[in-house]
Amino acid sequence: MEKFRAGFNQSFIEGDRWLMYLKGVGVTLEVAAVALLLGIVLGVIVAIVRTVHDQQRPGQKNALLGIINKIAQVYTTVIRGTPLMVQLLIMYFVIFANTRNAVGVAMLTFGINSGAYVAEIIRGGIMSVDKGQMEAARSLGLSYLPAMRFIVIPQAVKNILPALGNELIALLKDTSLVTVIGVRDLTKAAQLIQGKTYQALFPFVGIAIVYLVLVMIIAALIGVLERRLAASDRR
Repeated sequence: MEKFRAGFNQSFIEGDRWLMYLKGVGVTLEVAAVALLLGIVLGVIVAIVRTVHDQQRPGQKNALLGIINKIAQVYTTVIRGTPLMVQLLIMYFVIFANTRNAVGVAMLTFGINSGAYVAEIIRGGIMSVDKGQMEAARSLGLSYLPAMRFIVIPQAVKNILPALGNELIALLKDTSLVTVIGVRDLTKAAQLIQGKTYQALFPFVGIAIVYLVLVMIIAALIGVLERRLAASDRR
């Protein structure tokens, strides 16, 4: 028991080391939040481009849209087909080799990575909405974009919310990879403390519990949102 207390004290109390974990949590949440926002923006743009291209009528294909669609396809294929850690290393040590803003590079990399997955999630949600909804909206005089904005996308959001929640959870956990470029996130804090105290149990089990709590909070919030959307459907 005395050994347990000593290990806990060394890993969390001495030298106010708990502050390192706290700062690490802040960096982790910051990277995940900004990356998700960027991913949603990219995902929506790519999903709309691919959906509009796929919904073109035969014989009325737009050449420029076809080129943009090919670029979007290459983007999603490359990003989803290569490891996130490799993308992070390329971004930091090759593309942005002259910068030391590791947090900014991490946000950008995770955002670009998330965008590819979000694009397919949103595209699948839009395609799941019955085509009759769009036809009805167009028959009422709405053009394509307003029909998508007010009719199709609100219905698609309800379909894709669980998948977007899973993407946020995966993104939060994947932020632990930023340690490879020196970002002092939650995982890096545990590594630094382990290096000072030679105690591996408490730092790593401790951050595992923190990640678990964060994921449970996110899952609970998503569940509340899903129930509210379901309740609005019944009214």
